[in-house]
Amino acid sequence: MTGTSGIELRTVVVEGSIAPQMRRADAARANECGLQILSLPQLAARLAGGFTMPATKEVLDPAVRHALDEGGFVELEPVRRLPGTARAVARALRKLWEADLDLRRRADSTRLRELMLIEERVRRLMPNAVLTTRDLRDAALQRIQYAPKLVGAVHLQGLSFVQPLWRPLIEALAMVVEIDWFAPRDAETDWFSGNVIPIAAPTRSAEPIVVSCADPRHEVVESLRWARRLITSGAAKPSEIAIASTSTAPWDDHFIALAAEAGLRVHFAHGVPALATADGQRCAALADLLMRGLSQKRVRRLVSLTRGQGLGLDRLPEGWLAALPRGAALSTVQDWQRAVADAILKDSSLDSAREVLPVLETLAGGPAASGPAAEMFLRGRSLQIWEAATRSAPPDALELSLRNIRLTSDTDAADSIVWCPARDLAAAPRAHVRLLGLTNRSWPRNTGEDPVLPGHVLPTDEFDADPVGRADRRAFNVILRAATGSAVLSRSRRSSQGSRVGRSPLLQGRPETSLSRARIPEHAFSEADRLMARPADAAGVDRIRAAESCWRNWHVEPLTPHDGQFGTDHPLVVAAIERVQSATSLRRLLQDPLGFVWRYGLGWDAPEVREQPLSISALDFGKLVHELLRRAVDTLEPDPGYAKASEGETEEALAAAVRFVRETWPLQRPVPPTMLWANTVDLAASLALVALLRKDINEAATRSWTEVPFGQPDGFVATRQLPWDPTRSVIVPNTSIKLRGTIDRLDLRRDLAAARVTDYKTGSPPKNAGRIVIGGGSELQRALYGLACRQLLEGEPQIVARLLYLGGEPLALKLHDLDGAIDLIGAFINEAITLLRQGTAVPGRLAFDRSNDLRLALPASPGYERRKRIAFGKVGAGISRFWSAS
Repeated sequence: MTGTSGIELRTVVVEGSIAPQMRRADAARANECGLQILSLPQLAARLAGGFTMPATKEVLDPAVRHALDEGGFVELEPVRRLPGTARAVARALRKLWEADLDLRRRADSTRLRELMLIEERVRRLMPNAVLTTRDLRDAALQRIQYAPKLVGAVHLQGLSFVQPLWRPLIEALAMVVEIDWFAPRDAETDWFSGNVIPIAAPTRSAEPIVVSCADPRHEVVESLRWARRLITSGAAKPSEIAIASTSTAPWDDHFIALAAEAGLRVHFAHGVPALATADGQRCAALADLLMRGLSQKRVRRLVSLTRGQGLGLDRLPEGWLAALPRGAALSTVQDWQRAVADAILKDSSLDSAREVLPVLETLAGGPAASGPAAEMFLRGRSLQIWEAATRSAPPDALELSLRNIRLTSDTDAADSIVWCPARDLAAAPRAHVRLLGLTNRSWPRNTGEDPVLPGHVLPTDEFDADPVGRADRRAFNVILRAATGSAVLSRSRRSSQGSRVGRSPLLQGRPETSLSRARIPEHAFSEADRLMARPADAAGVDRIRAAESCWRNWHVEPLTPHDGQFGTDHPLVVAAIERVQSATSLRRLLQDPLGFVWRYGLGWDAPEVREQPLSISALDFGKLVHELLRRAVDTLEPDPGYAKASEGETEEALAAAVRFVRETWPLQRPVPPTMLWANTVDLAASLALVALLRKDINEAATRSWTEVPFGQPDGFVATRQLPWDPTRSVIVPNTSIKLRGTIDRLDLRRDLAAARVTDYKTGSPPKNAGRIVIGGGSELQRALYGLACRQLLEGEPQIVARLLYLGGEPLALKLHDLDGAIDLIGAFINEAITLLRQGTAVPGRLAFDRSNDLRLALPASPGYERRKRIAFGKVGAGISRFWSAS
């Protein structure tokens, strides 16, 4: 204060993102008035006046991109449209400006002339009040005489390096106002002619402890343990603790997840990745859809994330997405139109769902529609993130630009643990520090050549005034000298990708302690970490106790409750046995009793791929062939009749089925892209045609059916004439098993004297196919189909059951002894049911096969199968003899 005349104006110049917050907190606590806390660009803008501001990255990058779009280049022409070019050019320009290098004096190079052209365009494209840093410095120098009233006495606080760009301004200020530089010991102050006040060295700096961790995530875990120990022991306040590295990217995601788990306030000085927030995820969902095209999964994700913002889609009827078939890929607007129309046809209350179709047409426009799409789905902060992403890079690079956007941390550095780049921490060091990533790749970093200004165009030392390697070493020294409480230097033994990494040269001569990932910590950072450190406490948690029991039982040879052992006549198992069985469930029961309990007792199922596949599974391909066969035969029956139909009529009926299936299946389940889907249907049609032309019917008085249902529930309604009542039960003789299913093909003489059932196989026949009866439980259909005909048809018709392989050279295989096969299946079923009712479910011979869709539920190690093989063999001796039966 100067008497009572007013407030004395003073300016403190700081750098980085932490120092301004800490200095503001100190000023508030000390009730300092008349204090301005500015960075060097802000100081220049204050002197330049007229609402002038420096060109930030958010303004400069889009301006550079537009300057490149105008063209007129030679060397930059081949790369000017690449996603990273605008950022690389902007970075090169900032280096040239910071080095105070005038391009007009180096116009002998084509590359430099093109950069000068870009610089001129950038000046024209930026708003009038926004100046490049060189222009801003020059504008400030022109008004230097007003400095006493605009900034007052100036104090440079904590700066360890000043770019050549700002040195003329500081020297000019020293002529009109008082300037003091409170500089750390390692600061480069030789050029400064003013008053340099060294920051007082601490009476005692902490002796650094060097540790090595398994990987970056382990480093974060150890950092949070260290920070919590300091706080709970009273050794430090959160505002005195900092964790830093030269580049924060490898640790950011781990800090976001684990700091929330720990319940600690961690301030991200460099900003939180936008994609780690709900607003960022809305942008990510929209970018994913625009970049990769329409699909039901992407649309559902986008709608779920953007719902409730008061946008147009909120007016759509509740549950409109639930009315669409979940399995459909819906990869085109036409698919969506048909799917929505079908949903409205079934439920007229969904009529307003048609409003989504124009929105989907916009989304189908791809990255070019990024602007209109954002207006439809984003608002508030998510819209700001999107606009920043589209300004910094072309729409085709949306994913890359979204990854680089950061949001201001919700916490304040003045009352939080700080996680930051080392350069920011050097400007506002703390008493307790932990430096991460001290490997030979990161501390110090390699400078390398600039991609826009390589050494043969302009020597690096001419435009890179403060190489990153030298800056890292300086920051390291400044941080450690200021660490009066504690200092830990940490490195990973392996990178995020698992490769080995070496020690940093900055650790030379320092002894190192190797920390194990599984070690018991002195202080846990979270509840889960505490339970890992205290096995006695963990044993009291039911889930952990169960997991420990499972792990112990996995290593012993005798069978345990974790190996398919349960109580006699367990209700879930009994209910699974008493349900009406299909050929599929019976095959699972006989070939893999444990898998049968999982699927039909516990209701486990393997997840289906919802994304648009490049091919369909063998099971779905078989269903496709069966669908074509059913529709073709239904078209031919009863007039003219499948048996009487000519080859041309059969092909015409199949062509109609192909057209229908090609259009409808994409609305029901995932199918490949259009061209691949067309080829898949054509392949299925070729196999179906082989089956249709192989009639093997000599009697004219024969009628054929495909996909003939039997054993259906009472409410089942048949949409066509069938040879029997489809709700009648079919029972496997000498067992309690009721059957339900669909016969692939049934040829029946009108006098009911003979019937033939056919089970189609789309693959090629296996070796010794003629010897197959039930194939150890894998080939049950033809015998069960024959059993259904025997029980459902009137009289005692002669039944012929056969397999028809359509792949390769077609092959028909008749079952010579239907009665014997049925008796064998009945005995097989009784043995499996007895085993399950006694409380034992053994994995079958195909349980550990890669084709088993429930394989993931079994232990992955092959050692488990070897350990339990003898025990499983003893309890499953009765059923195992059937597995070797042909």
